[in-house]
Amino acid sequence: MWECAIGDCGYATEDAEELLVHQVTGHERHRCAVCGTTVPDGYFAIRHAFSEHSRAEYLRNYEADTDDIRHRETVRRELEAEADVEAVVRQLGGDSRETEATTRA
Repeated sequence: MWECAIGDCGYATEDAEELLVHQVTGHERHRCAVCGTTVPDGYFAIRHAFSEHSRAEYLRNYEADTDDIRHRETVRRELEAEADVEAVVRQLGGDSRETEATTRA
């Protein structure tokens, strides 16, 4: 079972791809505290943070700790092992860069 962990959403599904679509279409976008890029919240925000920025930048800008990083890296790994992320991106009408980064400050 995949559950949306954005706020107190409560959305749950058996399908990882459905969760990703839900996060992109059902929630406000997230503004990256490191670079100002606006990305879909949830998985795509995690992917952006750890693909585009160092762990140190994440720790500094999100007032996070190493447990926070480990948790988000685990979520990312588990979703990528289960979901066809690129198929979700195509379904949403873009390529992975367009879905991930929509605007920069």
